[in-house]
Amino acid sequence: MKEVFRKMKKLYRNKKLIKNLILLAAGVFVLAAGTVIILLSSMRIPDFHSFENRKVVNSTQIYDRTGEILLYDIHQDIKRTYVPSEQMSFNIKNATVAIEDSEFYNHSGIRITAIIRAVLSNFFGTGRTQGGSTITQQLVKNTLLTQEKSYTRKIKEWILAVKIDKSIPKEKILEYYLNEAPYGGNVYGIEEASKTYFNKKAQDLTLLEAAYLAAIPQSPSRLSPYGSHKDELEARKNLVLRRMLELNFISLEEYNRTKSEVVAFAEQATLGIKAPHFVFFIKDYLEQKYGSEAIEKGGLKVITTLDYELQAKGEEIVKEGALRNEKDWNGENAGLVAIDPRTGQILTMVGSRDYFDKAIDGNYNIATAQRQPGSSFKPFIYATAFNKGFTEDTVLFDLPTEFQTTCDPSGRALPGKNQRDCYMPDNYDGKFRGPMSLRSGLAESINIIAVKLFYLAGLPDSLRTAESMGISTLTDIGRYGLTLVIGGGEVSLLDMTSAYGVFANNGIKNPYTGILKVEDLKGKVLEEFRPKPQEVLPKNTALIISD
Repeated sequence: MKEVFRKMKKLYRNKKLIKNLILLAAGVFVLAAGTVIILLSSMRIPDFHSFENRKVVNSTQIYDRTGEILLYDIHQDIKRTYVPSEQMSFNIKNATVAIEDSEFYNHSGIRITAIIRAVLSNFFGTGRTQGGSTITQQLVKNTLLTQEKSYTRKIKEWILAVKIDKSIPKEKILEYYLNEAPYGGNVYGIEEASKTYFNKKAQDLTLLEAAYLAAIPQSPSRLSPYGSHKDELEARKNLVLRRMLELNFISLEEYNRTKSEVVAFAEQATLGIKAPHFVFFIKDYLEQKYGSEAIEKGGLKVITTLDYELQAKGEEIVKEGALRNEKDWNGENAGLVAIDPRTGQILTMVGSRDYFDKAIDGNYNIATAQRQPGSSFKPFIYATAFNKGFTEDTVLFDLPTEFQTTCDPSGRALPGKNQRDCYMPDNYDGKFRGPMSLRSGLAESINIIAVKLFYLAGLPDSLRTAESMGISTLTDIGRYGLTLVIGGGEVSLLDMTSAYGVFANNGIKNPYTGILKVEDLKGKVLEEFRPKPQEVLPKNTALIISD
């Protein structure tokens, strides 16, 4: 009997101990819960409703005339092109879910078991970082919160993830995530990653390509296809495929076939820009029309008029010619512009022999800079004269001629007059040819014939002709005299090329343009090339000049 009583007493003491432990645990729980409630009430949690209305930074991309060759990607800090879910391959969606969050379609924004595991791991100090982050949590971290590592930030992340999961469809959450995910360097979003690594759009990714891209966001710098840890990238790619197989996203046959395939990554861009002088000419135009913020953040797609094959040839020709001129004449630079006179579209623009050569200020665009045109201005004078009734057979005399009435025929100033006012031009070879037709005078670029014709045609009318054809810089008529005809003014190579196009196009002017089409992020056309032909010269005049 005593033994029974002793056992009952021991059992009572054990029950009391258990009860006390339960009460203690409950007290700790209540205290912890109260602390969490107080902590949460004092936290400033971002308004998740602003998530869908946030302004996503997208790069503006400038292409050649085919829309296939990317000339430049304008951005502040990142390269990103936002695309909707329907423009993403199902391969990349499945691969991402498989490796990042296999329970994505089943949980409510967070995984309780993963959170408990993370808390215990951190509490017991196992030395491993246990984040337990779902795709929704990663999206919150990338868009609404800072990157600090703290318990309060983690709690905010959990709360926002649950709220977002309740209010936004899963497919939309995945779309947001894939447009925000980092893929190495300044490349963000699956569309930009697809272009960077495979030269294709996200909707065209194969299973193998998708597996590689899904592998990268865990450690974008270390797992870069261009880095020194390709073996790690390969291993994680295989892990992606294995997880897809386990989740029945792919068949065993697809797994085995894809695992053994070899992918060809695009060559890593070195300079990041093609046809730089032309690109910045276009960028200046875009900024003037749409503003800097729209260009740097708005994600415009710009199709230019540039023929990149011709551009590459032009750059080669300019460099060879400039180096040859430097050796022979000490002229170290050159430029080139090619325009289709039928449309005004700029096909080639080379602003120096080497944009990146600082020794010659290579980034300075000679094509748009103002320079004295030399004898290339003469055709505008001849065109003005032909419009006034002169013909190609009209004869003028190529003889020593003083054009200033305050000087004698020998070019000496009359008494009381300034010698600097005298003007008696020479020809380039110092010779005089006597009577010449205007046709011969233009063909042989005879200075004296050109100056005489300029005198007869008149300065105001000659400038009006040049302006109507596209010369935009000779606006101050008081600055110019007869020297203008042999290069006394300043014009740009771009203007001169455009104006010469009038002669080639039977007197029809098409203003130069570098733009074929500009679209906004949603594909809305903001501007598109439309021909604007205008007859500025009689057809016969243009034919005589160009014949």
